[in-house]
Amino acid sequence: MNLEEKLKTLPDRPGCYLFKDKQGVILYVGKAGVLKNRVRSYFHKSRPEHPKLAALVKRITDLEWIITDSEIEALILENNLIKRHHPRYNVIYRDDKSYPYIRITNENLPQVFITRKIIRDGSEYFGPYTDVKNVRHTLKTLKGIFTIRSCKYDLTNEVLKSRKIKLCLEYQIKKCKGPCQGLQSVEEYRSMIEQVKRFLKGYTNDLVKELRTEMAELSDRMEFEEAARTRDKLEMLETYRNSQKMVQNDPVDRDIAAIVKENDDACAVLFRIREGKVIGKIHKYIGQVEWLEEPSICGSFLKNYYFEAEDLPGEIFIAYALEDKEAIETWLTERSKRRVRIIIPKIGEKRKLLEMVSRNARFLLDELKLQKLKSKDYVSHVVKALQRDLSLEKAPKRMECFDISNFQGSDPVASMVMFENGKPKKSEYRRFKIQTKDTPDDFAMMREVIRRRYSRILREKKNMPDLIVVDGGKGQLSSALAVLNELDIRDQQIIGLAKRLEEVFIPGYADAQMLPKTSSSLKLLQQIRDEAHRFAVTFHRQRRKKRTIASELDQIEGIGEKRRQQLLKVFGSVKKIKEAGMDELHTKGQIPKNIALKIYKHFNEE
Repeated sequence: MNLEEKLKTLPDRPGCYLFKDKQGVILYVGKAGVLKNRVRSYFHKSRPEHPKLAALVKRITDLEWIITDSEIEALILENNLIKRHHPRYNVIYRDDKSYPYIRITNENLPQVFITRKIIRDGSEYFGPYTDVKNVRHTLKTLKGIFTIRSCKYDLTNEVLKSRKIKLCLEYQIKKCKGPCQGLQSVEEYRSMIEQVKRFLKGYTNDLVKELRTEMAELSDRMEFEEAARTRDKLEMLETYRNSQKMVQNDPVDRDIAAIVKENDDACAVLFRIREGKVIGKIHKYIGQVEWLEEPSICGSFLKNYYFEAEDLPGEIFIAYALEDKEAIETWLTERSKRRVRIIIPKIGEKRKLLEMVSRNARFLLDELKLQKLKSKDYVSHVVKALQRDLSLEKAPKRMECFDISNFQGSDPVASMVMFENGKPKKSEYRRFKIQTKDTPDDFAMMREVIRRRYSRILREKKNMPDLIVVDGGKGQLSSALAVLNELDIRDQQIIGLAKRLEEVFIPGYADAQMLPKTSSSLKLLQQIRDEAHRFAVTFHRQRRKKRTIASELDQIEGIGEKRRQQLLKVFGSVKKIKEAGMDELHTKGQIPKNIALKIYKHFNEE
């Protein structure tokens, strides 16, 4: 069954769909509430025009789908399929590494430690934490407040009865109460672990009250040493609480997520707020998002994050309306065993909180861009887009563009501008005075400039550019190619760009190629072409002006090249020379009186 036949037989049920290429490689995995509607929308002519989406659809030769009982099942299946196959056109979480968590083991006397591996054995995990220093500080605070055992023994009831485990140094320095020897009951230890869980979830208000009550009771019983230890724990807890930023007086548990997108990159930031305080934040860099809108990226991030997160809030603040909002809410509600709502705050303090998280996302995305720019291997998004749209073998990181400028064949000049990673590099700009005699002949002038530029590159043993751009159509491109062949420069990437219809001419193609009008790659070509034109026209005007000035002074007997330059240097312009008196021309211009008189008479007679 071919692709068209499969599209006709799509079911109107929820499920996941997999697009494949002719080799059977999975290109994209998606989910849908109604498979028939979603999948067919990719092949409609009215779909949004985007080069990357068009490239995906062009490569699809086969289709597979999996029916599920509900959209929630489809949501879970989609996540598992993406993690298993890593399709090329799905978003990429660039920092999708194993983040640290705090794990509370599922055993008789639970251990508490940092881990990067999640084992589904009933253990509880808190996190993830993107800042390793933060998670270590949290664990240090925990162990300062609570007497959590640090040993790795499996303390089953049988082991506890045998009393084979000896007391360690932790017990001697009052860091552990010795549950291994029965000096602390299993019930008391587990009660303490429940307090640890509340601490990690951010519920510290009740914990403070409990410690204050405990301190008062110990004091009443005259157990002053234990009361002092409880006081120290209370101070440590208060210090930790004060280090957390207070953002609301609202007691509702909520997460606030924001997305910032630029070109093919996006950054997602999520703040976890418990009891009105920010108890943690996480950020993820997301790639391959150029053809996706912010709501789609936001939905993808929420699913990616909450598949791993253990501590789920009652509310999630976001800025966008999600297509599958109800499915995500139902899924999270089932996971957390309480109602979870996704809310878009419009005004007031809640909206300001969302804007604060968004500013953090913008800052982190800008930081990512700076890191990329510092990398030698970095290729900008727009350069990648140009490589894709022109089917170039090599990314055109270094581009050189040529333009010819003349007025009715007079003062012909040429310019060459260089763009590096999509940005002008003005130190590499070059100007050429055309020496070809049979002007006006644009083809001959282009041949001259290409020959002069790249014969010098060969002599100096420098690297050729990744792409040569010639301003013009087939004729200019053919002229440039002929010179490259004469110089024995093979396999050089070169194109011609015609102004009239923004047609791109590529060697080996009979017809011009048309890039989408809204594509970033066409805008880059237009930018480098316009910059080369500006640079050439500026040089041409300078030469014409200089020639006009020179010819006007050359009409005066006794004025040669040297005196002309001297007068222009002293007076600054021909206009000021005209306005100068004879004595001023003689003294200030440092020329003989008879020559000064001739200059004065020449301009005043006119």
